[in-house]
Amino acid sequence: MTGTHDGGSRAPLWRRMAGRDPAEPHRVATPLELLSDLCFVVAVAQASASLHHALSEGHAGAGLLGYVMVFFSIWWAWMNFTWFASAYDTDDAAYRLLIFVQMAGVLVLAAGVPRAFQNGGFGLVTLGYVVMRSALVLLWLRAAQGHAEGRRSALRYAFGVAVVQVGWIARLALPEQFGPAAFFVLVLAELAVPVWAERFWSTTWHPHHIAERYSLFTIIVLGESILAATLAIQTGLDRRLDAGPLLSVAFSGMVIVFAMWWLYFSRPAHLLLTSSKVAFLWGYGHYLIFSSAAAIGAGLAVSIDFDTREAHIGPFGAGAAVAVPVAVFLISLWLVHVRPHRPGPLVDGAYLAGVAAVLATAFTGLPLPLIAAVMIVLVVVTQHGAASVRRAL
Repeated sequence: MTGTHDGGSRAPLWRRMAGRDPAEPHRVATPLELLSDLCFVVAVAQASASLHHALSEGHAGAGLLGYVMVFFSIWWAWMNFTWFASAYDTDDAAYRLLIFVQMAGVLVLAAGVPRAFQNGGFGLVTLGYVVMRSALVLLWLRAAQGHAEGRRSALRYAFGVAVVQVGWIARLALPEQFGPAAFFVLVLAELAVPVWAERFWSTTWHPHHIAERYSLFTIIVLGESILAATLAIQTGLDRRLDAGPLLSVAFSGMVIVFAMWWLYFSRPAHLLLTSSKVAFLWGYGHYLIFSSAAAIGAGLAVSIDFDTREAHIGPFGAGAAVAVPVAVFLISLWLVHVRPHRPGPLVDGAYLAGVAAVLATAFTGLPLPLIAAVMIVLVVVTQHGAASVRRAL
């Protein structure tokens, strides 16, 4: 039996959570999912802004560690909701209310991001995260009650997620020096829950729906980078930065982000989601794609700070603030999203050469224009490779 979804404003109070049809035609993102994404982007914006300030102040190590930790909590909660909704979205009043609870949790998390970066205070971030995950536990319990075939997996999900949340709360009581180590242990536990839960039954997610949800979140994260760059340029204008450096950052940043969009959408993602094993690797790999894309906006803001002499870093640090996340984006995009399509040696080689070239720009005096040039070349090569494959077919 499959659930239904009318996409309207009226919804029954309670509908049995029997599962959605993985072959359902015209399955698209719902208005509720889009509203949820807007709440998540608030947290992404806070993480990007906090990374920007940490890098400009010369605290790259602490800033990157804080960014990795905060972004994981944002991405993992978003990802778990996305895959659950693809399988069990009933769109009844109870479901909507639990998603509203999740939205409240991510907004609490977002409010705690600056404190986490400034003094390592993860209390508010943890509270928001646990609120989101607790709502997911209740959703899995609903799935276990309504979907007999997937009950065992649903109960495993509910139990596993709940146990790990106890660990996150306990982590707050640890001495500060043990915090990062405990974080990575709990991350491994979080990542292991879906693998353990789906050992006997694979959740019946919808490939087209999942691909669209990831595509939309990619656009949102790229939009956050554009917003960060726009605010940075406004800051440059307020500080009376010369037109030359300002135009360089503006034009180069625009080209970089547009090229990232072009490269990501050069291949249809749903064709890769053919099995649970592939889906796990593809879904997990997007952590690096999303986090690096959001970090590019922070790097562009650092470039403005450097040009206006507000940054406490040298030219290499300013260049690396953009070059490193662009390189991470390219290599993770190639591994997760491009290489599985078997685009051919030309495209594969172009991506690897592009990563090396982007990293090398940090040692030059013009990193942003050079990165933009590399991205243009990569787009051209990718388009040529795609055209060659179509002709061969």
